[in-house]
Amino acid sequence: MKRSIYILALGAFGIITTEFGVIGILPTISREFRVSIDTAGWLLSAFALTVAISSPFITALTTKLNRKFLLCLVLGVFILSNLLSAFSPNFTVLMIARILPAFFHPLFWNISLAVAFKQGGAKAVSVVMTGLSIATVLGVPLTTYAADFFHNWQASFFLTSLISSVAFLGLLLFVPSMPGNKEKTAESQLHVLREPKLWLNLVSTVLTLAAMFSSYSYLAAYLEKISHMDGAQISIMLLLFGGMGIAGNWLMGIALGKNVMLASRAFFMLLIGVQVLAYYFGGIFIPMIIIVSFWGMIHTGGFLVPNIRTTQSVPHNALEFVNSLLTSCYNIGISLGAFLGGFVIAKYGVHEIIWMSVPLLLLAYGLSFIVTKTQKAGKKATEEIIEQEPVPAVVCE
Repeated sequence: MKRSIYILALGAFGIITTEFGVIGILPTISREFRVSIDTAGWLLSAFALTVAISSPFITALTTKLNRKFLLCLVLGVFILSNLLSAFSPNFTVLMIARILPAFFHPLFWNISLAVAFKQGGAKAVSVVMTGLSIATVLGVPLTTYAADFFHNWQASFFLTSLISSVAFLGLLLFVPSMPGNKEKTAESQLHVLREPKLWLNLVSTVLTLAAMFSSYSYLAAYLEKISHMDGAQISIMLLLFGGMGIAGNWLMGIALGKNVMLASRAFFMLLIGVQVLAYYFGGIFIPMIIIVSFWGMIHTGGFLVPNIRTTQSVPHNALEFVNSLLTSCYNIGISLGAFLGGFVIAKYGVHEIIWMSVPLLLLAYGLSFIVTKTQKAGKKATEEIIEQEPVPAVVCE
């Protein structure tokens, strides 16, 4: 495996940690800048919403530019934005510093995954995606721990800036120049938008991510207010949440490989169950430790389920375009979830955020039972092929 692939994975870790790392320090930022916790939640919502809007367009606008230059540009912007965040004199400047890199966020994914596939196929792509997986489960506890260890919320932004700086230097020194691509863009793949199942899956994706982040965005605040944990304990809980998420990600991958729809429905029910338990036992220290463990294990499945359900239902020549739509839907869901969670906190208190997540999960669960005409036709055609064509023999060399 070429070392450039691992550099891209480190870059992925850096930009995802920048996006989600603020979750663990939202209560601290709320106090520091004297804003409500739901207002502080916009640091996540605005970032995700910006990514969602820019994703379908940013690649098309930069098709002819050198890919190495763009990768370095993206990480350079992330480095500067994290430093600006750390030195922000007020909440408005901090918000601007957060929105700036979000415009370039989807560009990194489009290029890095394409480069990885060209250099090492699916194996290389999985390495880059590992950077995302690790960031989603460990990025938050790392930044939270840094802020708590140095007794300074700015430390979390310095840490993410350092990670992106290492990746930037790696790209600059070890990744070769890559000319822009003058081939056709995703416009030629727009025919896939006529598929009802695609839209059904995209709506389900938004609902799923909104449900996940309406509660997870404020997990640190929940542990502080309801479970009465201090900063160090919250850091450990978030680390436990993330560590169990690694195991959960692996288990969900196995489950989806066996039966996508059954695994998807199981995910919805399990996440509902564990959040209801958090609502009723969140004020008891030991049970909440166990609940957070299972919550983290189940939570990460929400990143895999929508992706597998959606990409398996579209032609291979449209995967890149569909992935750009998924990026938008993921971030719309994240933004919507953080907004809805903040709304519930403002109106009813942090303890009630669970009751925003549960209805959204139930709605996504209900959508999984809708079968389109395309699905019925595809199933019938598959059955006919199986009946007519013999199974080829496997030859071992």
